[in-house]
Amino acid sequence: MHISRRHLLALGGSTAALIGAAKLQAAQKAAAATGLKEAYKDDFLIGAALSVNIIRAQDPKLVALINKDFNSITPENCMKWGEVRNEDGSWKWQDADAFIDFGSKHNLHMVGHTLGWHSQIPDSVFKNKDGNYISKEELAKKQKEHITTIVERYKGKLAAWDVVNEAVGDDGKMRDSHWYKIMGDDFLLNAFNLAHEVDPKAHLMYNDYNNERADKRKATLEMLTRLQKRGAPIHGLGMQAHVGLETKMKDFEDSILAYSKLGLKIHLTELDIDVLPSVWNLPVAEISTRFDYKPERDPYIKGLPKDIDKKLAKAYETLFKILIKHRDKVDRVTFWGVSDDASWLNDFPIKGRTNYPLLFDRQQQPKSAYFRLLDLKR
Repeated sequence: MHISRRHLLALGGSTAALIGAAKLQAAQKAAAATGLKEAYKDDFLIGAALSVNIIRAQDPKLVALINKDFNSITPENCMKWGEVRNEDGSWKWQDADAFIDFGSKHNLHMVGHTLGWHSQIPDSVFKNKDGNYISKEELAKKQKEHITTIVERYKGKLAAWDVVNEAVGDDGKMRDSHWYKIMGDDFLLNAFNLAHEVDPKAHLMYNDYNNERADKRKATLEMLTRLQKRGAPIHGLGMQAHVGLETKMKDFEDSILAYSKLGLKIHLTELDIDVLPSVWNLPVAEISTRFDYKPERDPYIKGLPKDIDKKLAKAYETLFKILIKHRDKVDRVTFWGVSDDASWLNDFPIKGRTNYPLLFDRQQQPKSAYFRLLDLKR
């Protein structure tokens, strides 16, 4: 349809708005064509955690998205003790090897996750047949065998390791895990020393959640300082960054400054922003049922409302402005997943909810937050 110049002039401001919107859309498409990794190439790596399902499926559309927007990958589960080993201690390498093959094929920076964690590991690692704890020496021997075997297998392929995961509790004390009860700080010290001995070129990190918060940050700094005084080769600090729409992003700036003073490079290792109602601070009367599925705790099953989508975009923008400001201290920002449909937050802490925490929606299409992050680099 042809529109005359006189008709355009008559339309006035509305036409200008339409033209402006069209230009913006064209600019967004052009930016999206190059992707996040290109936009942030002078700042830090942009990563994604990949599930075994993604690696196995090799969906061409999703693989293309990963290659366009991300230059670093982390395995969600397949390198954790309970996934890479059988109950009898034998190894099952298929999924971990597939992850390595995928990253190598697409020339991606790869992070190993994780060498020491209290979860997803059988009690038989720590206890004898009578249910009593084994000795410190016995556990140290198991730890050495585990770390040296897996780090050696992927030496020269994995650029970095989350060596120890979540050793500090939310109460500001060392987590009372089986590892810590038997070995104390030597659990962490041994893990870092062993990984470094096997692969001296690997970047070694301590990784945790909520460690951007002042109280947990203080405890983490104290732990890291103790380990550094004992010579532990710790190179980086991972903040998981599982946050919500109301999270005080300023805490991340304070933490980047504090942790970097220890000589550590900063990583956001598992970033996502939960948009659903939180169940962690419910009234006492509801605590016993807080993990029960209720419709009011799953309000967006028909799609993400525009106002919440805007809040999500703003939250990501606020956080990334801080990260860009301190780009000299930040090595990597990894999202815990690629798209909303496969996010762990659909099932945590309440199974079956419909969450929207990532930059790509349930059809792997970019959301407002994605374009907001690209806009920061225009």
